[in-house]
Amino acid sequence: MRTEEAVAAVQKKVEQAGNAVYKIRVIHGYNGGTRIRSAIREEFSYGRKPKVKRITMGANEGITELILREL
Repeated sequence: MRTEEAVAAVQKKVEQAGNAVYKIRVIHGYNGGTRIRSAIREEFSYGRKPKVKRITMGANEGITELILREL
């Protein structure tokens, strides 16, 4: 998947997420997914998208979590 396609796919999931969804976990890979990781983290960084409250790094560097609401 190209970087632009990945960002568009994540954006679509964010838009489709209902109010009950707490977070979206994006698995972009560790070695081969650095471009996608950077693009996702830049696109959804704090304040860029109103629906995304914050982003966090997952259990390893191959995962980024988009937090959509507070618990």
